[in-house]
Amino acid sequence: MRRFDACAQLRAGSVVTIGNYDGVHLGHRALIALVCEESRRLGLPSCVMSFEPMPSEFFGQRGETPGRLSTWRERYEQIKLAGIDVLYLEPFSHSTANMTAEEFIEKVLVAALNVKLLYVGDDFQFGKGRKGDVRMLREAGQKYGFELHEMSSVQVDHQRVSSTAIREHLLAGDLDAAAQMLGRRYAMSGRVVHGQHLGATLGFPTANIRPRRNSLPLTGIFAVRVYGAHPAGPIDGVANLGYRPTVGGGEALLEAHLLDFHGDLYGRRLNVEFIAKLREEEHFATVELMVSQMHLDEAQARAALKKIAS
Repeated sequence: MRRFDACAQLRAGSVVTIGNYDGVHLGHRALIALVCEESRRLGLPSCVMSFEPMPSEFFGQRGETPGRLSTWRERYEQIKLAGIDVLYLEPFSHSTANMTAEEFIEKVLVAALNVKLLYVGDDFQFGKGRKGDVRMLREAGQKYGFELHEMSSVQVDHQRVSSTAIREHLLAGDLDAAAQMLGRRYAMSGRVVHGQHLGATLGFPTANIRPRRNSLPLTGIFAVRVYGAHPAGPIDGVANLGYRPTVGGGEALLEAHLLDFHGDLYGRRLNVEFIAKLREEEHFATVELMVSQMHLDEAQARAALKKIAS
């Protein structure tokens, strides 16, 4: 869909919600559920409008932006799974950043999306300098003929569900708390690429996936479940997510060693679900010491996964 061009599917009007939707967590899902319900009632397509890259990534320095929970494809897949008809992905650029709140309403909401009913969160702001707010949207709705609804935050254990809170849980290694806010286990997906093939020579072959994020939301060694490697279902594994300081490091990489699995996974798209954090990444003085720790990691991963399954 080209920027500011009305999608043919939206010409009769649309029911829209706007946001980064990073992680597509329980708060996002609650908004999406309302949008889908109203779109069915009105006979109009449902639409999520989001941005790529996210504004915080556009304005921030690489490596200094908040860890990204989901790539654009992961967002798309979760939003589609939730039942949305159209994902309108707006390229975030200098012209987008300099768009006034009034221009955003006229060019995007009215001209491109033909909005009839708009749902936003209770903290929604938009436009240059974030000067657009709910009051402005209400006034614009009266002018352009669309209705606005605010949604209060969703809470889990008396804590507001947000992408920021999920990042904090992931950084702290509390994967269960993050899963409660997401409504599912945190996961990363991607195609398996060739690496240094060092793992295979050490007895730990890995499926290597590039995270495709400016900043990682978590790093370390994890017990994982890997989907997409076998048609019968997920395979248990142990994974390293980070920069591999012992073997040169550099580019961020997700390396998953699938337990008791033998097969060629190159080019296969996998979904790696994080179950438990075992430890932080660390630098070892020798490869032998690293391999010794990898055996301990495998034993810990097996125990953690067995505990979860029982």
